Amino acid sequence: MAGLAASGSNPDVDLLFDINGLAKDAPSWFDRVLPYIGEYGLPLAMVLLVVWCWWSVRRRGGQDAASSVAALVWAPLAAAIAVLVNVPIREFVERPRPFLDHQGLDVLVSGKTDYSFVSDHATITMAMAVGLFVANRKFGLAGIGLALLEGFCRVYMGVHYPTDVVGGFALGTAVALLLSPPAMALLTPVTKAVERSPRAGWFIRSRGRSYDGQDAVIPGARKETAGAAEKDLAA
Repeated sequence: MAGLAASGSNPDVDLLFDINGLAKDAPSWFDRVLPYIGEYGLPLAMVLLVVWCWWSVRRRGGQDAASSVAALVWAPLAAAIAVLVNVPIREFVERPRPFLDHQGLDVLVSGKTDYSFVSDHATITMAMAVGLFVANRKFGLAGIGLALLEGFCRVYMGVHYPTDVVGGFALGTAVALLLSPPAMALLTPVTKAVERSPRAGWFIRSRGRSYDGQDAVIPGARKETAGAAEKDLAA
């Protein structure tokens, strides 16, 4: 293969050329659409997945609603912190983009002038996915699937080495997991306070949902029902 010849014995570059080589055989319309999916579509899908999980937790209610929402709030915060951690890493490693050092790549996204290691997109999506997994395993597994697809897209588009993506996955996972205990210790009391608030409690649970997830009894409703029953018996 041309990729193997160009890359020598470096497996990272070999895999880059193998994955990016798929773009040469793909339909032209697919290569025009994929950059939008890889740049914006998958990160947006991750955000919508977090919102969907929050809506599900909110509607279900239950005693763990506040802690689950706290974990969901941590997911985007973990992504933001991971990106900040990546700034000095990129400046220290100073790895150029693969298309600057290797000829023959099919680059689908232009304008990438910053350093390559580690991938911000891979870092963000995996940090959010792991944070989502802490809140809900089902949604978290779906998020991890989106993050893996995002990593594949970065290599397919020719803007990252596979190790850039793996490094992003490791960084996002490390930040989301290692900082989760102190983050939850700070966020859970806040979400519990919000839960008790008459005005903001809707953010944690739907109105009319009790702590056990059942329909809450509205004060006065039981008295009205009892009064109506007494009238029926009297009649």
